[in-house]
Amino acid sequence: MTILIKNISLKNRIVDILIEGNIFKEIGDNINIKADKIIDGTNKAIIQPFYNMHTHSAMTLLRGYGDDMRLFQWLSEYIWPQEAKLTSEDIYNGTRLAILEMIRSGTVFFLDMYWYHKEIIRAAQDMKIRANIGISFIEERGKKEVEESIEFINQFEQSSELINISVAPHAIYTVGKDLYQELHKISKAKNLKFHTHLSETLKEVKDCKKANNGLTPVEFLNSIGVLDNNTIAAHCVHLTEKDAEILGSKGVTIVHNPCSNMKLASGFFNVPLIHKYDCRVCLGTDGVSSNNNLSMMEEMKFAALLAKVAYNDTSLLSANEIFAWATKYGAEAMNINSGKIKEGKLADCLIVDLNNERLIPNHNLISNWVYSADSRCIETVICNGDILMENRVIPNEDEIISKAKHFIR
Repeated sequence: MTILIKNISLKNRIVDILIEGNIFKEIGDNINIKADKIIDGTNKAIIQPFYNMHTHSAMTLLRGYGDDMRLFQWLSEYIWPQEAKLTSEDIYNGTRLAILEMIRSGTVFFLDMYWYHKEIIRAAQDMKIRANIGISFIEERGKKEVEESIEFINQFEQSSELINISVAPHAIYTVGKDLYQELHKISKAKNLKFHTHLSETLKEVKDCKKANNGLTPVEFLNSIGVLDNNTIAAHCVHLTEKDAEILGSKGVTIVHNPCSNMKLASGFFNVPLIHKYDCRVCLGTDGVSSNNNLSMMEEMKFAALLAKVAYNDTSLLSANEIFAWATKYGAEAMNINSGKIKEGKLADCLIVDLNNERLIPNHNLISNWVYSADSRCIETVICNGDILMENRVIPNEDEIISKAKHFIR
């Protein structure tokens, strides 16, 4: 399929853009070609989409369930009991609802970590979005499940360029040293990403130091050889100077989840420290149950504002930097040839309405995008050359919402 976008603003220049198959084929002036579809870009801009680098998609079904509680009461009395009741069909329907929300707010890729991974894969395939599905491990769930999940990883064959898997030990307090090392070895052998929670709470840090001769969670994982440029570490709220140095030198990708961190009172992400050690950083939403939405636009704004107030520096974490965290750095971390509107790149993009009041006046589109815009500004979403949303309409959205609304336990 060929898509020709006419007279659209790209970095303050009016251009035509030709998408051929799944590639940005040509960007220039007055492209005249007979395309399968022509989109009028007048009074619109084309911009990079979002890559959500840490979420638990099916937890959309737990939106607003047990809010405003202490963390461990919330987990033990509400979240874990409800999760135990989820069926494979629930996971499928909850994931489709999550993907619907992500597309609506401009996300074309998500890095997931949850259960019933086959159903998450099915949902992502059905909705033609990019996804990497973390095969999760928590040892308390039993040896049989661990063995079955390892077997699934070993037998997995990628059937779509849009969908892949990663090896996802949950955290140091749910997965032991031996299993961490075994799973890391598998990820290296299979060339899969290694995705885990790390240094999310003070309790995690204190418990780790007590159990491991004073080692922080970062130092502990480094000591057992599982931190490298293949590792994706979610949260990393509580880092020492040495932790940041390790993460930077090892090339670990850190995923900042500001809304979840604030809602769960986890703490402040240390932006000056990660800058000092040139750490690789991306953005994620975490799960809906601790956010309570999947808007990467909100993550950008909250990340920028939280950094400024936490460190009393209004110049810290600029709009351009946080936009890069939310877009091209996620694509780079996942080795996806996208994240930029450029000839030869995969055709992932958003078409946004420059007549929306949130984008007027347009002194600086990226500043508006980070600090002002909301999802109403997004008119069309394209992923891998396929139109996922056009004129704010997503196929099957009514059916997806209806199925999710019937989830009441």
